Amino acid sequence: MTASPRATIKDVAARAGVSKGAVSLAFNDKPGVSQATKERIFRAARELGWAPSVTARSLSSRRVDIVGLALCRPARLLGLEPFYMDFISGIESVLADRSCSLLLRLVRDPAEEVELYTSWWRTQTIAGAVLVDFHEDDPRVAPLQAIGLPAVAVGHPSLTGAFPAVYTDDASAAAEAVRYLAALGHRRIARVGGPAGLGHSAIRAAAFSATMRELGLEEGRQMATGYDGKEGARATRSLLMAADRPTAIVYDNDIMAVAGAGVAAEMGFVVPDDVSLLAWDDSQLCRITHPTLSAMSHDVHHFGAVVARTLFAVIEGTHSGALQVPTPTLTPRGSTAAAPRRS
Repeated sequence: MTASPRATIKDVAARAGVSKGAVSLAFNDKPGVSQATKERIFRAARELGWAPSVTARSLSSRRVDIVGLALCRPARLLGLEPFYMDFISGIESVLADRSCSLLLRLVRDPAEEVELYTSWWRTQTIAGAVLVDFHEDDPRVAPLQAIGLPAVAVGHPSLTGAFPAVYTDDASAAAEAVRYLAALGHRRIARVGGPAGLGHSAIRAAAFSATMRELGLEEGRQMATGYDGKEGARATRSLLMAADRPTAIVYDNDIMAVAGAGVAAEMGFVVPDDVSLLAWDDSQLCRITHPTLSAMSHDVHHFGAVVARTLFAVIEGTHSGALQVPTPTLTPRGSTAAAPRRS
């Protein structure tokens, strides 16, 4: 059969019902594509009369075993943030089994991220990508879908467009945190959250407010931060200096909670006698502080591993839709107790 000059790898992928990355993996005999999917791809290629060029196969054979991850955050914060260290280690645990590598890059803004992923995909540097930190009406969704990038979105499906999403039920977890503190007698509960524009921060904020209203509690003060210790400390100081200071504070990550505990001690408050503190994610930091920090526990390493396995399924053309991983659950420790009597 004579190859049609109009047939492309995109045509083969469309006929086989897979991504272009999956076609590359199949023709270069790389892991990540099932035998049944390979046969479907080869059949589509024969029907279209398409075969990869020697140059393209050489390039692809060097690079389809790489997965991309771009993070829009300062390098200093990434090095301190337990969440991403655990998350990346979970991804790496799956990549290692497949002899694949993670290409990590820090970017300044979403526009730079789109440009980077577009370059990586068009030059066959990566086989697929992990997209994180989704915003409401995220500007990355449309352009990255348009180029056909195989990707898994880490975020609630309401934020991620048509990309397959892997996510936790942050709304239920935030509600559980409020109900737990309310059961301890706390009437004034505050929240120190992440950046206001982040989708999961908005979801937690809405659930926090809704649960406070549902329980008939005072409208809890919520403060947006950049996730680092300095901002967590600043927010905690502001809350504890207020005339109607909260008797309990929920933090969106453990770095800020640890910083908040330090501020409370500095200001003469005893945790948990004067103020209860509740962290999120539950890294080792929560277990080495004094008192130990209560937390909404989340197996972040497992989360990363699920994301990586889902990405390979996307590349193979065997996965679509959303996948919910276990919801963070309450782990009470020494930083939470009954509300002080004077409250």
